[in-house]
Amino acid sequence: MEEWLIWVNELDQEIGYGEKMKTHREERLHRAFSIFLYDPQTRKLLLHQRAAGKYHSGGLWTNACCSHPRRGEEIRDAAVRRLKEELGITLDTNAALQELGSFQYYQKYTNCAEHEIDHVFFLSVNAQRLSLYPDPEEIAQLRWVTFSELKHWMSECPQDFTAWFAKALELVLREKKGIEIL
Repeated sequence: MEEWLIWVNELDQEIGYGEKMKTHREERLHRAFSIFLYDPQTRKLLLHQRAAGKYHSGGLWTNACCSHPRRGEEIRDAAVRRLKEELGITLDTNAALQELGSFQYYQKYTNCAEHEIDHVFFLSVNAQRLSLYPDPEEIAQLRWVTFSELKHWMSECPQDFTAWFAKALELVLREKKGIEIL
């Protein structure tokens, strides 16, 4: 099935649509999202390692879930859909999934580029009550990490992370000032 992404201008206004791989090969600015799952009891974030077979960034670590809304799909609905598809998490669309903001970035790869306005979502969860069923075509492995572990890992091995992860994390830390990060 072809997946049609939403092309946007610099103001994140829809200007057209394009097939997913064509959009990336042509380096078109398009809408995307990144979801962070945080357990306030353990003070840990869920990270996933992208499957090796992904069209870019295979084997790199990033936030719990990331993808694109499809043509005609609201971004929040897309986030709920992808949590189910990638991690097996079923959410009601009225769940406490909070959109924190967005940012634009560009990253060139060998045969394509990510040129996105990335909307960042945040969800507090109880990791002990959360059943995760990662899609092996999307996710190689999962890891819960504290912010201090993550800060150390990112400073020692920045090449382990996707191009968008640091910017998305920065937005989470700025917008969730009350979050327990130690």
